Amino acid sequence: TPLQKSTTTVFFDKQFVKVGIYAFGDMLPGQKLVGPALLIDQNSSILIEPQSTARITDTGDVEIVIEGASEKNLDTDIDPIHLSIFSNRFMSIAEQMGRILQRTAISTNIKERLDFSCALFAPDGGLIANAPHIPVHLGGMQYTVKFQIDHRGLENIKDGDVYLANHPIAGGCHLPDFTVITPVR
Repeated sequence: TPLQKSTTTVFFDKQFVKVGIYAFGDMLPGQKLVGPALLIDQNSSILIEPQSTARITDTGDVEIVIEGASEKNLDTDIDPIHLSIFSNRFMSIAEQMGRILQRTAISTNIKERLDFSCALFAPDGGLIANAPHIPVHLGGMQYTVKFQIDHRGLENIKDGDVYLANHPIAGGCHLPDFTVITPVR
């Protein structure tokens, strides 16, 4: 069992619960945390809910198993609070992609001029969120994502794949511009 660093209180199901805080860096492959618990490092926090267990895989990933989980019917009514929360989450992901690209870039056009765009797209290729970099790329980018989905078939696109495109028929609009697509599921 990993060493607990401290505790905090978290609100679960109409009550506050005391939760242990654990450092991700202290976790070893195969170790488990039974929720409720918080697993933190300098860049992120993972909440392990009550009746859930987190396990560190051999590759250092966190696998969370929810005990006794049952499917719930989802309400399709738009809740403005949830809409705002998820909108900001998705926007934050796109902005973080841009910050990482800028920090790791060698090109002056990317590092200093910020001549790039980052966005998240739905499985059908529709735009979910974009970072406020250079939005002129987004029109071609959405077409490029849709082209790859149509050309390759959604069932053949897997986690870990990376697609690099700039062909005009596949949504490319400017030969020096490349679109990098990395799917996540």
